[in-house]
Amino acid sequence: MNKKIKTEAVDHLFEAILTLENAEECYSFFEDVCTVNELLSLSQRYEVARMLRQKKTYLEIAEKTGASTATISRVNRSLNYGNDGYDMVFARLGQAEDKEQE
Repeated sequence: MNKKIKTEAVDHLFEAILTLENAEECYSFFEDVCTVNELLSLSQRYEVARMLRQKKTYLEIAEKTGASTATISRVNRSLNYGNDGYDMVFARLGQAEDKEQE
């Protein structure tokens, strides 16, 4: 874990996020905390990661998301050499989708 981000303030932010119970609460909270551009950037990175895991090409990803190849490359580096945060969430969402289909 990056020691630069592990601060008391970040702990407080994450504790606040963990209290959110649904998408509407997330919209309310994140619209107050982030600028529109910050939120769109975060969602774009997540979409890039999702598409990379689906084995989409950089060109397909850039066309669909509007992300630059630099952003796609940075997200790809996180997927391959990061802390496995994306994969943890993808796995949990996959499990949630499996439960919904039962």
